[in-house]
Amino acid sequence: MSIKIALMKSGEQIISDIQEMVLGDEGNQRVVGYFFIKPCLIGIKKPTSAETNSSLEIKLSSWIPLSKNDKIPVSLDSVITILDPIDKLTEMYEKDVIRNG
Repeated sequence: MSIKIALMKSGEQIISDIQEMVLGDEGNQRVVGYFFIKPCLIGIKKPTSAETNSSLEIKLSSWIPLSKNDKIPVSLDSVITILDPIDKLTEMYEKDVIRNG
């Protein structure tokens, strides 16, 4: 399992188990997209000026809530970058989505 954050061209930040979608023979493979498995949209609420001592509030919600598919194909050109999430976000995703989903 490779839990990552994908920054999409739309500006959305998606956390998911991400796998490469490859084409070609073993010696001549190329990545043409990704499979997002159980993708969730990351919602971030920043503290207001009155709540300066508060930390960020993070909410995970299903990225495509009306789909019954857990494995979503995503085109290569839809993604700007893929990054490692901070440990607390990974733990939250594993607990709330992977184990309870």
